[in-house]
Amino acid sequence: MALGNFSQVTEFILLGLSDTRELQVLFFTFFLLAYAMVLLGNLLVIVTVRTDPKLSSPMYLLLCNLSFIDICCTSVISPRMLVDLLSQRKTIAFEDCIAQLFFLHFVGASEMFLLTVMAYDRYTAVCKPLRYTAIMSQQVCWVLVSACWAGGFIHSTVQMLLIVQLPFCGPNTIDNYFCDVPPVIQLACTDIYVTEWLMASNSGLISLVCFLVLVTSYMFILVTVRVHFTEGHWKVLSTCASHMMVVTLFFVPCIFIYLRPFSTFPSDKHISVIYTVFSPVMNPLIYTLRNSEVKASMWKLWK
Repeated sequence: MALGNFSQVTEFILLGLSDTRELQVLFFTFFLLAYAMVLLGNLLVIVTVRTDPKLSSPMYLLLCNLSFIDICCTSVISPRMLVDLLSQRKTIAFEDCIAQLFFLHFVGASEMFLLTVMAYDRYTAVCKPLRYTAIMSQQVCWVLVSACWAGGFIHSTVQMLLIVQLPFCGPNTIDNYFCDVPPVIQLACTDIYVTEWLMASNSGLISLVCFLVLVTSYMFILVTVRVHFTEGHWKVLSTCASHMMVVTLFFVPCIFIYLRPFSTFPSDKHISVIYTVFSPVMNPLIYTLRNSEVKASMWKLWK
């Protein structure tokens, strides 16, 4: 018996990204390299920030936490996906599926909140520079980071509780390479009208609201930079451009997938690759290649 009181399904079958053996080998090579880049790139960012006293500002503290979240997010998905790509039968136990879903949304929602906090940090640095050190102190930063993790935990707990009370009696085939909310609840043996609306309002609206807050903060930043043409403001604007690239890679796919109740598309699993694999790979590259201070610290660490 699975977690739900009326569930008879003890495992799910994952169809994966492709059923062609040649493509599976190609995907395995690509995702193995991507996972290695995520681990090495984000660990390098964390070590660089933690070892260089010059990188002790709130922006780099938040960046360090973003790298840690990226490692966690990819580690929830990639190891099992790599094993499944080499397996003939891709199955996952009901309890493991719920656990994967829980931790994915835990770290995913935490990253959404953290990216929003990072946008607020840049807004404060540009629009309120004289009060920046008072507003974004180390203590405030740690409180905001803790709030991001707490918000992610609450969001994921709500998702899990909504799913485990559903009865699953078959079919048990998921057209994806990991367990996610939309394809899993479609397999429930009951009317999921209310559940789908709750899921969309929980995941989809969180993504949309955070994205709108981010866009609004950048609009204020652009207006401020347009008025004050100073070298310092252009430097901050360059950092914000990097941040916006990360935001686009992460939020747009999430909004597309989670803000649509009552429908799942075959393309959803390919779009999911963007925020589960591609975005964590690009984050350290975007932040290091466009940030002279981080590059200088990495070179110093290398020497």
